[in-house]
Amino acid sequence: MMEAQKYVWEGAIPLQIHLHESEVTTLPPPLPALILAPRIGYLPLLIPHIKPHFSSALPPGVDTVWFEYKGLPLKWYIPTGVLFDLLCVEPERPWNLTVHFRGYPGNILIPCEGEDSVKWSFINSLKEASYIINGNCKNVMNISQPDQVELWHSVFNGNLEAYLKVSSKLKLGTAGHEYSANLSSGSFVSRQSAGDTDATGQVKTGRVPVRLYVWGVSEDFDDLEDAPQIDSWDKISYINRPVEIHGEEGKCFTLLDAVKSLLPEHFQYKSLTNEESSKEEGEDEQKVPSEEGGENLSEYVESCYPSDNAEVKLVRIQGIEPKLEIPFSWVVHNLMNPEHFLHVCVCLKFSQVKIPSDG
Repeated sequence: MMEAQKYVWEGAIPLQIHLHESEVTTLPPPLPALILAPRIGYLPLLIPHIKPHFSSALPPGVDTVWFEYKGLPLKWYIPTGVLFDLLCVEPERPWNLTVHFRGYPGNILIPCEGEDSVKWSFINSLKEASYIINGNCKNVMNISQPDQVELWHSVFNGNLEAYLKVSSKLKLGTAGHEYSANLSSGSFVSRQSAGDTDATGQVKTGRVPVRLYVWGVSEDFDDLEDAPQIDSWDKISYINRPVEIHGEEGKCFTLLDAVKSLLPEHFQYKSLTNEESSKEEGEDEQKVPSEEGGENLSEYVESCYPSDNAEVKLVRIQGIEPKLEIPFSWVVHNLMNPEHFLHVCVCLKFSQVKIPSDG
């Protein structure tokens, strides 16, 4: 696990940042700034590094810094790596962004006062994750001031060792570590699901904090370079729902299962008798456990099929496109962000683009 987590923390995106032409007051205009941006970081944290590069070319006035990509203002509270995965369907390196020091688009972006705003956004997300996992956020609320400072500094500086030392005090255990051995042996099926087990060995439910970013396309595409450009936040649904994992003997709760459980509006369930299920076994690689409250009906097997107009075209997490049959608990345990949310970018192809959003 540590090796995968280390890769996540060391992940960085090369940025080429241009000063917007309307704010250039010198000739020749300044060259773009080149910088490596940590995937788990946030764009406002780069300002102290790039402002000196552009300061001599800026017009007079008060700084209100924001970034854009191809005309789209970038939401500063979304981790940089997630923004890249979401908006660059065909990854470009370096990623060409434009920085503004004036004219903050308050009608699109919530205010940002620099590092303090980012820090408190991070802490609030941590509280939210704690509530989802434990049913309360006492451990985060009660963390000492020195530990809170150390926790933030570890994220700010990308120090995984310091982060693990402090975050262990929060007791935010995530659902399931039991797939590690199975993956090592090449097996995708666990004896238990991603839920923890109690003293009797019974599988308990697990709740995983997930932020899902979904965009829909009506045109089909085979190559990522042909995917439609996202030019408005209205085209993206931000879905903030926990994944409920219900244990079921002999079944593996996969990444595809998790995505479908988060988007019940686009995937329908169909009941099959055991006899019918056995006939179709091997023909459908996307069978999943029931999401109907975890009920176990002996004479029925619940299977999930895509609705007539929905197809998962792309799932991207931490810059990779994992196989959809990978155990979800491995994804959670290895690819989660420091605030204990799993950020998942999903592209759906369907005939009528209509995705519900939580805000």
